[in-house]
Amino acid sequence: MTERYAVAVVGGGAAGLSAALVLGRARHRTLVVDAGEPRNAPAAHMQGYLSRDGMPPAEFLAAGREEIARYGVELVRDRVVEVEKGEDFAVVLAGGRTVRARRLVIATGLKDELPAVPGVAERFGRDVLHCPFCHGWEVRDQPFGVLASSPASVHQALIVSQWSKDVRFFLHTVAEEELSDQDLRRLAAAGVDVVPGEVAGLVIEDDRLTGVRLAGGTPSAKGTTHARSVLFVAPRPVPQTGLLERLGAELHETPFGAYPVVDPTGLTTVPGVWAAGNAIGFAEQVVHAASGGYRAASAIVGDLLMTDLDAAVQE
Repeated sequence: MTERYAVAVVGGGAAGLSAALVLGRARHRTLVVDAGEPRNAPAAHMQGYLSRDGMPPAEFLAAGREEIARYGVELVRDRVVEVEKGEDFAVVLAGGRTVRARRLVIATGLKDELPAVPGVAERFGRDVLHCPFCHGWEVRDQPFGVLASSPASVHQALIVSQWSKDVRFFLHTVAEEELSDQDLRRLAAAGVDVVPGEVAGLVIEDDRLTGVRLAGGTPSAKGTTHARSVLFVAPRPVPQTGLLERLGAELHETPFGAYPVVDPTGLTTVPGVWAAGNAIGFAEQVVHAASGGYRAASAIVGDLLMTDLDAAVQE
């Protein structure tokens, strides 16, 4: 027989585990399905989470899995490949198992699509970074580079100048005339040097970043390699919204991808389906994701209770 749960949580990151913790404590039979692909896996530590600052992401998730287990929440390492909505939700797993759930929490996150510059993917999360709020303190006062992916990258170059006064903004494939006069004035005021020309690759010595090499030259050619020990990039966020789309959830377009329309609790336009974490926006940090999971779960607890009470009253 098909197993039945009150709630199925798709995704076992900060948002999904937080939702599962609240649901388990509220005595709801809950299943977490986790593919084991957290967005912050490349990072050695997570920062800015009060009482957990500096904690390795893997350690954080392991602690969360232990906590939900205390309340009878089940976690399976699998992938949800389909969800069908009927009287409740049929959740189909890649391993062949199908379960039914009265409510869903979609916490599938997003993937970071990195710039196609040799060396960037290999160094990402080490000395190639994307978020100064996550890593800026740890690399403060070092020589920074910022790799432009669009004229909007000016904002990133300005923000990172809070952590270093030695910042070079590599325009890469962005033409200098694409920057506005205000952009150029702000960059100058922040002390950010603008470097035109396409970036060909990174210089790595003794397993650390030592320079950014421009196209048309060699690492030893004078003027084509800029000594840098940190490079900030702007990955293209790819929301993992396939399940939500197939369920018919309304999405809204943003400069960082299409995300579901949700109310303050994370409820999507599909009745019975909540979303949390990077599934609702690219800028959700771990602390935000955990909060979003909590909000979604507490709303579900109330929703299930009122549904059951109304059904009992009508009998």
